[in-house]
Amino acid sequence: MTETIGFIAAILSTSAFLPQAWKTIRTKNTEGISLSMYFILILGLSLWFVYGIRIDSKPIIYANLITGSFSGIILYYKLKNTLNKKDT
Repeated sequence: MTETIGFIAAILSTSAFLPQAWKTIRTKNTEGISLSMYFILILGLSLWFVYGIRIDSKPIIYANLITGSFSGIILYYKLKNTLNKKDT
């Protein structure tokens, strides 16, 4: 039962990032996105991922791996847009 609750929580919290990632990929617009927030978020997700591995918790491992991937996509576009603004 605990594992099931973990997987449901993982699916819900991970899917919350999907609309933002999709919108960012589609529009390439990252003006309203905080660069520092995504750096800190990815660091936290990375540590949660390692923690999940250490305690062998599949919901924690999968949720943070997938959420980290979505967040990484958003961070990539944010960095790309930030660097492009400095060039102009």
